[in-house]
This record gives sequence, C-alpha cells and structure tokens, in this order.
Amino acid sequence: MVLIPEIVRALRQADYDIPVLAAGGIRTGAQMAACMAMGAAGGWTGSVWLATTESECSQIFREKRVAARSRDTVRSKGRTGKYSRQLVSAWTEAWEGAESPGALPMPMQSLIAEPAIARATRAAEGGNARARELVTYFVGQGVGMVEGVTSARSVVQDFMTDYADAVETLNAAI
Repeated sequence: MVLIPEIVRALRQADYDIPVLAAGGIRTGAQMAACMAMGAAGGWTGSVWLATTESECSQIFREKRVAARSRDTVRSKGRTGKYSRQLVSAWTEAWEGAESPGALPMPMQSLIAEPAIARATRAAEGGNARARELVTYFVGQGVGMVEGVTSARSVVQDFMTDYADAVETLNAAI
C-alpha cells in the first residue's frame, strides 16, 4: 500500500491518465477505502476469496487457512519453481530444508509438484493426518484476517459494509 501515492503521483507527473489498482493484502472494505484515499481507483483482491465455499480450494486447505496467521506463510519455490507465498506446510518445509534437491525452474517444478499435492490433498480429505500436513496453497499476508469459511456473497456484502463504514469514519474526521 505504501507505493500507491508514489505511483499515482508519478503517473500524473508523466501525464498518464490511467487508473491505478492497488493489490496486496486487501482483505477488508476499510483497506480498500484506505487504498482509494491514497489515490487508487480500486483494488485487486485475491486471497480473500480462498476461504469461500465457492473457491477451488479443498476443505482441508480452507480449514488450515482459517486457522493460519500472517506468520504462517512462507515464500517458497516448492510448488511452481518461482517464489510464491504459501501456507507453511510439510511440503514447503521439505523444499526449503537442507536435504532438498532444490526446486526445478518454472514450469518444470509444477509438473512434479501439482500431481503430488493433489494426491496428498485427496489423502488428507480421506482422513490421512500425515497427508494433511502437506496440504498448502497460495495465500497473501492478509491470511490472518480470515475468520471462517463463508460464501462469496457474504464476502462481498461484508466488504461493502466495511467500506461504507470506513468512508463514513473518514468523512467524520474532516
């Protein structure tokens, strides 16, 4: 978020009239309002949708995501071959460990990782506790603000209410 004003100013100074979309850690309507107060035209949200019932993620991941805090994330090459933020798991720890052969370059790592992670996820859904330790998925640092599994509709409604409340608070401060 800290770069939004700098980017908006640089574009204006260069006579570019294009919208700036904020991205990264936008989990609430208040965060969106903050981005817009700094000059963004809107925001790009991602991880907020992963704990919804409509997401592509497994129920095991949703449960792990709800229990996670921001400190439970790690940047790892173990899934794709390039650094991506994921929930810490036995999978990410194995790829970062001293005995790891190191990740293959992208896209080769995905060719070995995705089938293995899919098998582990299926085993975890079948009750295998050790497989559950392997389940991971991409997340942002806002993971700690997720309070439960909900519908996408509820996320949108909560986002709009929170945004309106934040704008009202800002207006009252003027």
